[in-house]
Formats: sequence, C-alpha cells, structure tokens
Amino acid sequence: MMTGIFDLLAPLAQAAPTTGAGGLGGMMIPMLLIFGIFYFMLIRPQQRKEKERKKMISELKSGTRVMFSGGILGVIANVKDSTFVIKIADGVKVEVARGAVSQVLEKGEKASLEEK
Repeated sequence: MMTGIFDLLAPLAQAAPTTGAGGLGGMMIPMLLIFGIFYFMLIRPQQRKEKERKKMISELKSGTRVMFSGGILGVIANVKDSTFVIKIADGVKVEVARGAVSQVLEKGEKASLEEK
C-alpha cells in the first residue's frame, strides 16, 4: 500500500520547478540588509550603553551615592576589586557586586526609574 502512495506522488515531484543559484543570491541580499538594520538600530546602541555603564562603574569611589538594580539606595563606603561595601543605614553595611549598580545619584537627587 505504501508503494502505491509513492508511485502517485512521483510525477508531482518531477514536475516541481527547481530554483538555480539565482535563488540563493536573491535571498542573501535582503538577509544582509535586515542584519545591517538590526546591527545599527539594536546591537550597536546597546553596546554603546554597556560601554558607558562600565565606565561609570569603574569611576565610582567612596562617598558616592548610588542606586542598585534591586532598588537599594546607599553610599559607597569601600571599593573592592569586584564589589562595593555600601552603607544603607546607620551601622548597616552591605557588600554588593559592582554590576548591580544601576544609577549614580548626585547630592540631593531623588531616585527615579527613568534613565537619564
């Protein structure tokens, strides 16, 4: 019974048009254009933001008021290689990873969720 189905489909497979090498080249140009648009509109700006963020984190020093990604506000008490010791209240210090810094706050500035 299975050979009967394949025998019926064989003429359809032979009659199907085949595309040559022009089909591949015709598809590559739009794909390259789409990749270029994605690179310049999404990837490149994100890389630039990340570079600025790393520069901001590397310039932090003791006494700077910061906000962390978890919403914790504090003042940097001590800078270590991969962490900060943060004073969040009188007599309360917490050690936090450098990558958790989301915003540097100026003196008297209120914390906000919006980026500058």
